[in-house]
Amino acid sequence: MVALLLAPAARAVPYDFDGDSWEGCSVFLDVLRDKVGRNNVVATSELRWENLNPRDALVVIYPLRELNADELSSFLRAGGRVAILDDFGASEANLKRFQIERIPAPSRPARTLRNNPALAIAEPVADMVAGVPAGVHPAVADVVSIVTNHPTALTHPNLTPTLRIAAMDEPDGIVAVAGQVGRGRLFVVGDSSVVINQMMRYPGNRAFVQGLGAYLSSDDTWGERKGTIYVVARSFQETGTFENRSSVGKSLGAAGRAFRRWLAETRAAGLPSSVIWALGMIASVISLLWVGKMAARTYPRRSPRFAWPTPLVAQGGVAGRAAVLTAPSTHKALALLEIKSAMEESVAARFDLPLPLSTPDLFETVERSGALELSELKQFKHLLLTLSTVETSVAAGTPLRVRERDVQAAIQKLHHLLARIDEKGSSR
Repeated sequence: MVALLLAPAARAVPYDFDGDSWEGCSVFLDVLRDKVGRNNVVATSELRWENLNPRDALVVIYPLRELNADELSSFLRAGGRVAILDDFGASEANLKRFQIERIPAPSRPARTLRNNPALAIAEPVADMVAGVPAGVHPAVADVVSIVTNHPTALTHPNLTPTLRIAAMDEPDGIVAVAGQVGRGRLFVVGDSSVVINQMMRYPGNRAFVQGLGAYLSSDDTWGERKGTIYVVARSFQETGTFENRSSVGKSLGAAGRAFRRWLAETRAAGLPSSVIWALGMIASVISLLWVGKMAARTYPRRSPRFAWPTPLVAQGGVAGRAAVLTAPSTHKALALLEIKSAMEESVAARFDLPLPLSTPDLFETVERSGALELSELKQFKHLLLTLSTVETSVAAGTPLRVRERDVQAAIQKLHHLLARIDEKGSSR
């Protein structure tokens, strides 16, 4: 008896179109069909874009995969209408394409069902014209309030807010937005549970579905609609292209999305055994080829290490230091620091000054000597500033980018400075 009682619950699928479980969507479909006509609503597990035309509408409930963004945009811009009801599903990337962000709902809503913050009460948002309420969105025109179920809030810089959760001691949360995309219209609700069977017993939720159906099927400014409302939920497939249009960009985008889906499925379920076997065989062949190549490789005879000459960079003194500074792997900033040190030592030696010599003292000494003209003195000041900046960056562990020509220019300026100082000294 217990097994029989538990069997229907075990078979229940969230957002099931046919089941009458508490989390199914059969009541939602009945209300929608009663509003727009039974033959005008098609619930499907395969969204065929080639079957849609600009007069149709699409309702997406808690998708477990990202919608084809190119087809979705093309459908909307051509005049189609789309309603996305999702809180924690895979529609985030599609929403971001329209600059819609999902954020946490208020943690302290002003109105709740049974004092449960997760069951917050949402109310229609009135449009404001010159600071005066001027009505609500058509989809919620007959709605007094809606009971949500663990919703997420939404933000958008331009779309019209349509449902709001009033909050205490924190900003209110917008849970539904609507707006125009091209010739079409987009309606997004941050809660897919508002349409499940359990929630459809509340009058406000039923009124919302009726208003949504009227909004998706009502005539547009550019003509009558009289189209079909397609409803998809959870794990559905997508095929074809909207209005049978194809392009290289769409093909590449579809291939990229298919590859990302394959990666996601692989992370969840692992690789098929056939693929693992094939990869193992390929790895084995590569390993055998590498082992064979290494085994057949001949090695040249080398002199013992004790007979090798000591590399110049390993030697001390001026020669070893010069080898280190000129090595390809040495950062050029170190060469500039060496030039700065040589400049300080040379100037200090020529004017009998003690070391270390600070940059201000170095500039003041050269300026007092009168060895440089005004233009040359400005160039010298700029050189000192550059060298000090490089020194600071090296000390901070983030050396600046220095090119070979920068090093050569600094050397030339140093030689010119010392030559002018020596020339000035010999003329005295």
